[in-house]
Amino acid sequence: MESTTQGSAVGRNWAGNIAYGATRLVEPGSVDELVDLVASEARVRVLGSRHSFNDLADTDAVLVSLAAIAGNSEVLRIDEKTIRVPAGMRYGDLVPTLERWGVALANLASLPHISVGGAVQTGTHGSGDRIGSLATQVAGLQMITGAGEQVHRSRGDDDFDGAVVALGALGIVTQIDLDVEPTYEVAQSVWEGARWDDVLEDLDAVTTAGNSVSFFTTWQDRDAIDQVWVKTRTSATPAGLPLPGVRTADGERHPIPGINPEPCTRQQGVPGPWFDRLPHFRLAFTPSVGEELQTEYLLPRKDAVAAIEAVRGFAHEIAPLLHVSEIRTMAGDDLWLSPAYGSPTVALHFTWKPDEEAVRGLLPRLEAALPASARPHWGKVFTMAPNVIAARYPRWDDYRDLVSRLDPQRRFVNPYLARLGL
Repeated sequence: MESTTQGSAVGRNWAGNIAYGATRLVEPGSVDELVDLVASEARVRVLGSRHSFNDLADTDAVLVSLAAIAGNSEVLRIDEKTIRVPAGMRYGDLVPTLERWGVALANLASLPHISVGGAVQTGTHGSGDRIGSLATQVAGLQMITGAGEQVHRSRGDDDFDGAVVALGALGIVTQIDLDVEPTYEVAQSVWEGARWDDVLEDLDAVTTAGNSVSFFTTWQDRDAIDQVWVKTRTSATPAGLPLPGVRTADGERHPIPGINPEPCTRQQGVPGPWFDRLPHFRLAFTPSVGEELQTEYLLPRKDAVAAIEAVRGFAHEIAPLLHVSEIRTMAGDDLWLSPAYGSPTVALHFTWKPDEEAVRGLLPRLEAALPASARPHWGKVFTMAPNVIAARYPRWDDYRDLVSRLDPQRRFVNPYLARLGL
């Protein structure tokens, strides 16, 4: 049975910088109730785990939470390589079932606290030269269209590549089929003392030092990298970090210097299950620092050095506003609205202090300094013009056509999507 929250009681996002403007928040208890809701409302919008830092998930109409449906649904084993997951389930809550079955995902994001559907629809990612975003693990999805129909798309179907990362504009995704593999262990090490000049001399050599490599810096020193986190499957031989002057950390570390590392997953090369090493933070703790803003730009790997050099040029302006910055890589994909579409990708991430006015004052100049291939993460803070963003996606017109076909009555369009021209 559905529950409803009215008006201002809908609340805020996880970071606290967005107050939702919806008239009410509805939490259906079943897919049938959700179908009826879509049919009866002129406009609806899905609210995930509230981890967007902009108004992507907001609306001036009805917000829908899929949490109750996820709580009332089971994870299904389709076959040895595929599972079916309620879209509203968080990755961390999925783990116990996968552990019981002895299977794993190829990757996880830094935070296991986010919902599967929200992460997939926004192109959210983990890290690794040979590992795609979380959306690349999707083998199929079921959604409710603007016409109230339940449709299923599988990998290889027409328009599948346009439906996986779709910003919630095509319909409400209720179930997602994910690729799985046999479970595995990962060891995580943190290195200190690296310098950007040494890293950028041969970036490929450094990012292949493990299955996943992340660079963390506060930009207090434009030449220094505070920490390099290297995650390696135990089936692989650790390569070490091919940089002069680096050393392994003498204890556990938080990405933000001086913060208690207890919320972080275990380091110091101690092997552990994939789900307790691939994320930076453990599910049992509040991730990162709480009151913060986030920005991220993703670029083709060929533009990585130029992008990092551009950011170095702003180090003195970035540092006073910043908690920490993370730079990592991922494989390219063919999903139309994925920020990693078309080529191997590097991601430049910024965790800001909660001063949105100052951050938005800096971003236009930082965005202009980045290579013209930069794409902002759909769910984070950016100021790039909608027409500029659209021009950086070769399949943008195909995506708009798909939105028109599946949502002709514009039930799922909100102010965010309208700004993008949908």
